[in-house]
Amino acid sequence: MSCIFCKIISKEIPAKILYEDDDTISFLDAFPVAKGHTLVIPKEHHEKIQDLPSSINQKLFSTVHKMIEKIDSLQGSTLIAVHNGKQSGQEVPHVHVHLIPRSGNDSAGPVHSMFTDKIELTDAEIDSMCNELKVN
Repeated sequence: MSCIFCKIISKEIPAKILYEDDDTISFLDAFPVAKGHTLVIPKEHHEKIQDLPSSINQKLFSTVHKMIEKIDSLQGSTLIAVHNGKQSGQEVPHVHVHLIPRSGNDSAGPVHSMFTDKIELTDAEIDSMCNELKVN
């Protein structure tokens, strides 16, 4: 087992654990971008959200919900982020939810500020994308 999060779950690597139940664990990020930067992960190893069984997905976001009030109390607002796959910026291939306290004077911005090359789509391209992504 080479997954660092699996090693935290099995207690092979120490972590500052904030909450734990049978299916999830929450701990302070070892490389925080803000004071209180927290991770919430499922104990089962899955790389992407869509790989999670529905019951584990529900438990994961139930833990996010439990943690959010505490995290939100630090600065008044919280960024909730999931990098879903390597190309999206996921550095550890184990589903994890970032809870990052945000304040009006931190150095981060809205999600749109992450992308320097903005795209423009025609109405036809938007319609095509809508048809391609629509769930029946």
